[in-house]
Amino acid sequence: MKKSNLKILASIIILFIIGLIFYFTVIDKVGTFSTTNYYLDTVNQINVINTRKSKADKVLPGSDKIVLDIHNKMSSQMASSEVSKINQNAGIKPVKVSDDTYTVIKKSLVYSDKTKGKFDISVGAISSIWNIGNDAARVPADQEIKKLLPLVSHKDIVLNDKDKSVFLKKEGMKIDLGGIAKGYCADKLADYLKENGVKNAIINLGGNIYVFGQNAKKTDFNVGIQDPAKTNTEPLGTVQLTDMSIVTSGIYERFIEKDGKVYHHMINPATGYPFENNLSSVTIISKKSIDGDALSTSTFGLGLEEGMKFIEGLEDVDAIFITNDKKVYTTKGLKDKFKLENSNYSLAN
Repeated sequence: MKKSNLKILASIIILFIIGLIFYFTVIDKVGTFSTTNYYLDTVNQINVINTRKSKADKVLPGSDKIVLDIHNKMSSQMASSEVSKINQNAGIKPVKVSDDTYTVIKKSLVYSDKTKGKFDISVGAISSIWNIGNDAARVPADQEIKKLLPLVSHKDIVLNDKDKSVFLKKEGMKIDLGGIAKGYCADKLADYLKENGVKNAIINLGGNIYVFGQNAKKTDFNVGIQDPAKTNTEPLGTVQLTDMSIVTSGIYERFIEKDGKVYHHMINPATGYPFENNLSSVTIISKKSIDGDALSTSTFGLGLEEGMKFIEGLEDVDAIFITNDKKVYTTKGLKDKFKLENSNYSLAN
């Protein structure tokens, strides 16, 4: 080969190497990238950390699609959703659904049994008339609630594993997956990101948080716990964790007020009214977000003493209970992990 041709070839190779270096150091930089959407009736943000831009550009659009797909299947506000079709056919016929919806409903019934009905997706018949969190929110008349109470029973939800169908025995029954769908979605997002090579991420679905890997400083994530009274913008406390879900249910999240009384969104299936106890919030830390989602609401309903006993009896699950008199109780597994950072509150155990 002539020397001139060798020089040309060498120049091309050098330019190619320079191009690769430029691409990986400037264009395909390593950093934190995110996507934000509004599905499942809340703002959702997925962050991938210490990740190449090329990978982020590939996986983040897929994350949005996963949340949208679950929203389209499980939203009780959409007439075309699988949940709405189940409700529309209550007392009429079973409805075949996707694996996603079937899995979530089946898991819901497990927690209904575990919590003796404190968690019950069939509360939709009543939660839909309260409509807390929407513009049409109102306090229903007592007679209106009493009339609908017979429609609330998880035992009247019939599943058929063979054809993945769901049947509500009584006409007028409604299921509402708002207390568990986000948890399922967070788990599915985490699996998707890991399968596509993402090592570090924060998934935040309207306060349902799932973290895995490490943060930008290459340490475990320092996750803040919301102050239920919102006395300031600082968290009430923090807990360091990774490869875990953290879900909070509190009276501050969604509520309406009438005649000086505040009604929060967590409805007691037994009474048709919001749970009443001394708790202002419950935070659940668990391996799976679907567990944390279902447990945060149901444990709130159980109250402090019964809720604490219930969580202590579960494996790989911890909880933080905050009472209306600003006391903080933690399960044994969080004794050395939770850090109180708000002087308006005190650790009670």
